Amino acid sequence: MDKAELWRHIHAERAALAELLAGLDEDQWRHPTLCPGWTVHDVAAHVISTPQIGWAAMPGMMARNFGRGYNTMIFREVKRLSARETRESILGDYEKYATSTHHVPTTTSVEPLIDALLHHQDIARPLGRQRAIAPEAAAVAADRVRRLAPLMGTGRLVRSVRLVATDIDWDRGRGPAITGPIQELLMLISGRTPDPSLVSGDGLAAARRSGHDVTT
Repeated sequence: MDKAELWRHIHAERAALAELLAGLDEDQWRHPTLCPGWTVHDVAAHVISTPQIGWAAMPGMMARNFGRGYNTMIFREVKRLSARETRESILGDYEKYATSTHHVPTTTSVEPLIDALLHHQDIARPLGRQRAIAPEAAAVAADRVRRLAPLMGTGRLVRSVRLVATDIDWDRGRGPAITGPIQELLMLISGRTPDPSLVSGDGLAAARRSGHDVTT
């Protein structure tokens, strides 16, 4: 996927997420998401922070989290950002940065795609909403997530199973297979629970052994 198409998917996902957020009430903004300890407010603020973080912000971020693990750093920074943003300011940022092509220093341009796709699911699913991910975009995100798996806590899972998409030509890994739509495989390898009615295969047992619940 070339850069122009990649950014079209990112911008489309941000716009769809902004539309969802604008229609939620205050209680729904406080609703838990699939990210443990994060509310809709937290996740919404995090996604649109990506276009706003430049090199100038990096020293302070590192200093505040010196000696802490990657996931702890992200959690602390999300909570810090969310605490100073209102619902209105977050929605304003989605409008202001709707077509930005900036990404956080030291990351690739695929990370904003991962953030937008996965965090939209993190918000939508607990609220009983559905959001279909374009298979082509999910495949690009999944390839990058496989490389980031050690940071995301899914390194053992990715090394132990073969992932086979049923809706796009995408087949990665070795071992017992897990088959399903690419968006559910993306959910799985990013540490989330996929829709159990949509995934199958002998690899599900290996996923459970590696500590990933694929049945709830």
